Amino acid sequence: MQHPLLTEEITGPSAWSGADMADTGRWTLQLSEDAIASIDAALAGVQARGMIPPAFEKEDFPIGSLAAPLAIAADQLENGCGFFVLRGLPVEQYDDAQIATIYYGIGLHLGTPVGQNPQGDLIGTVMNVGDIADPNTRVFQTNAYLPYHTDPSDAVCLLCIRKARDGGLSSLVSAAAIHNAILREHPAMLGLYYRPYYYAHLRTDGAGFSPIFSYHDGKLSCRYLRQYIELGHEQREQPLTSVERAALDLFDAVSQREEMRLDMMLEPGDMQFANNYMVLHSRNAFEDSEALNERRKLLRLWLKMPNARKLSPDFPGRNGFELAG
Repeated sequence: MQHPLLTEEITGPSAWSGADMADTGRWTLQLSEDAIASIDAALAGVQARGMIPPAFEKEDFPIGSLAAPLAIAADQLENGCGFFVLRGLPVEQYDDAQIATIYYGIGLHLGTPVGQNPQGDLIGTVMNVGDIADPNTRVFQTNAYLPYHTDPSDAVCLLCIRKARDGGLSSLVSAAAIHNAILREHPAMLGLYYRPYYYAHLRTDGAGFSPIFSYHDGKLSCRYLRQYIELGHEQREQPLTSVERAALDLFDAVSQREEMRLDMMLEPGDMQFANNYMVLHSRNAFEDSEALNERRKLLRLWLKMPNARKLSPDFPGRNGFELAG
């Protein structure tokens, strides 16, 4: 079944440009001293009971005064601009296990963590520890440029523990703004994004099948990771046509426009949350320290959200990887 094709520009908070977001107050939430005290108390509580992720629930990790603003932020993820940044966690005061516990506990108050690989890991480490020459190395394990993409979950969350020596800028772009630009400038191409493509990472037993854009129940959704689209078509022995490659080239070019994107440097203690159907994320290349314990390090959560949108039957929902076996 062909997706309904949206032929009018999208208005509202989801269709933003980088310039629209110059006022950081629109998308940042600063942790108060009271909220940090609640987090510390919750951490002490789960530690006293010997609990570590994922062996506790949100009721085991009460966050006090942070609960109300976090609920508002969760609504913004789905019905606003599609992202927010929670700032001010004093990560230098905790060890790695405590940071992971806090991060997981806060994540539980937004949604349900899901597996990030076939082994079912719920907390991922984004760090330059992979061999860039190895084709099996995922880009987030290197210091290379990470192209704009979405992850296979309702929301993606990143907690910065350490910055790189130089570079590593995080970048977001609105899927609705990309759609608007293509509709204005290349309307004849738009239908190519509503046809299905094979995505290598949507199934463990072969390439999944999904369009890039889907308009359903009054909302535009996006799914995009070019590397896995190309790999999916190779796996099915159905190479992309020259027209399809031109469409992907156009998508990449629009998403990379300076006026479209919002660049930000995540500082230690910053947590960035983004709706994978509304916002694509990227990261520029960076220079890292030789010492492993000084390298750029972030933790990642993928969340299944209780307030997630309804998706079209031919834009299959996906929260995490299928488990091995």
